[in-house]
Amino acid sequence: MINIAVFASGTGSNFDAIVSKVESGELEANIALLVCDRIGAPVIEKAQKHEIDTVVYRAKSFADKAAYEQAVLDDCRQRGIEFIVLAGYMRLIGPTLLKPYERRIVNIHPSLLPAFPGKDAIGQALEKKVKVTGVTVHYVDDGMDTGPIIAQEPIPIEENDTADDVKDKIQAVEHRLYPQVIQSLFIKEESQ
Repeated sequence: MINIAVFASGTGSNFDAIVSKVESGELEANIALLVCDRIGAPVIEKAQKHEIDTVVYRAKSFADKAAYEQAVLDDCRQRGIEFIVLAGYMRLIGPTLLKPYERRIVNIHPSLLPAFPGKDAIGQALEKKVKVTGVTVHYVDDGMDTGPIIAQEPIPIEENDTADDVKDKIQAVEHRLYPQVIQSLFIKEESQ
């Protein structure tokens, strides 16, 4: 079974979906660590409820990004982490983590990349009045939502959809798609 770390910054809805799929056996992984960058983020309590080791690092507590990431990397190595799953983690990953985990860090984004990268993708889509948005799972590189795309699923935006309606549609797809894609990556890796 593959040891994974989930990195999250907020409420943890994708974290919940991943935990649920691990517990049901649909995702064959051991969540060995939650890494969070915000003290008091709701995802921390969720991880503790499931007895998942949790570390909270505030970037401000470190001299620079490399020192921050080195502390995270040390925790990952200590727990034998083989794969990193970003689930609402609001920091860009730098070379200290990217090099040892090349093509072993994935992210999910609430748009059909390359459209609407970065923050508030749903707001950007609504502002542009697009008829279709979606969800993208991609490998993480040194850019913002620029890594190689692994999977995408379109979601229609209806004329009367509010931002909350679109968010609900996107989260429903994310919670199904992300664990499926992660599992397929594990199967692909094991066959190589």
